[in-house]
Amino acid sequence: MALYQRGRIWYADYYANGERIQESTGTANRREAEKHLAVRMSEVHRGVFLKPVNTTLAELGERYIDYAKLHKRSWVRDVQLLANLQAFFGACSLRDITPLKIEQYQSERVKVGSPGTTNREVALLKHMFNMAERWGQHQGTNPVRMVRFLPENNLRFRTLSDDEERKLLACCAPHVREMVVFALNTGLRSGDIYRLTWREVDLEQRRLNVIPRKTAKPLELPLNNDALSVLAARQGRQRGPYVFPNPDTGGPFLNLKTGLNGALRRAGLSGITWHTLRHTFASRLTLSGADLVTIKDLMGHAEIKTTLRYAHSNAQAKARAVAQLNGHSDKTVTITPRRSQPRTACARNSKKSGRMANTGL
Repeated sequence: MALYQRGRIWYADYYANGERIQESTGTANRREAEKHLAVRMSEVHRGVFLKPVNTTLAELGERYIDYAKLHKRSWVRDVQLLANLQAFFGACSLRDITPLKIEQYQSERVKVGSPGTTNREVALLKHMFNMAERWGQHQGTNPVRMVRFLPENNLRFRTLSDDEERKLLACCAPHVREMVVFALNTGLRSGDIYRLTWREVDLEQRRLNVIPRKTAKPLELPLNNDALSVLAARQGRQRGPYVFPNPDTGGPFLNLKTGLNGALRRAGLSGITWHTLRHTFASRLTLSGADLVTIKDLMGHAEIKTTLRYAHSNAQAKARAVAQLNGHSDKTVTITPRRSQPRTACARNSKKSGRMANTGL
């Protein structure tokens, strides 16, 4: 039995059940590598040794996505997150992914992405390791459990000003413009707008009856005049079951980032995505004085704490509420100016006693 290095990582070389085993110890520290080898030799002597599994991240990723397609509505998002992980780790085997490498991934990834996105990717990796252990494709501890997630500031989000909205709409293609106006006045996620069907639209009652893919819970959403105008115009040229069909395929759009980004470039705007329109919808509701419970229901949030991030944006409403207290105290409390009070006999005697004590009398 022996230890050898590949790059900085130590590998263990030993025999078990007549077979030569070479495996990574997952550490660059020789002492820790020696402990790893000692554990393996103990397992061999006690007859409880299991041959290490040499599954790669790519192999696990392929199996995991097949699993996610059957069990998760958001599996497409997992495909996107996994692509970033594989771009960094390459053909690395699971046993070579250490807490140190994961922290290096965080450091590199946060340079081009947000802490929130980086955390979602690391969380996916953690879940994949858990599934690999369940499927017998990984042995040992989950390395992500020893890694701290990055701090996130969920109170910061981008919204559109009225001026930015005018510039954006002026530079949008007609079909993109209609979808932008609809998003700003309904707060629906882009994917739910792409797949919106006429069966979910009730023009007579001025409302939508949709089931968002993210929550899978029915959402009844009233339509204001702007949203209703978009639907009325669309109904006049209805072609198929979708409200906003792709003119090339007749089916739903898969993505409209290119159309939106082109409009943003022509308008000279940046930092705006389809989700910015949803943030703008919620922020404008708070500015109009809507209570958080109503906003929660309109946004389709499962918990009120998700809606609380928009509470701080209602500065004007807070100022109006505090201003209503002006003059209230004058009605209940009378404030009189301070007047000097005549000294009582007790006070005069006390002062005189003090002078006598100072003179020793």
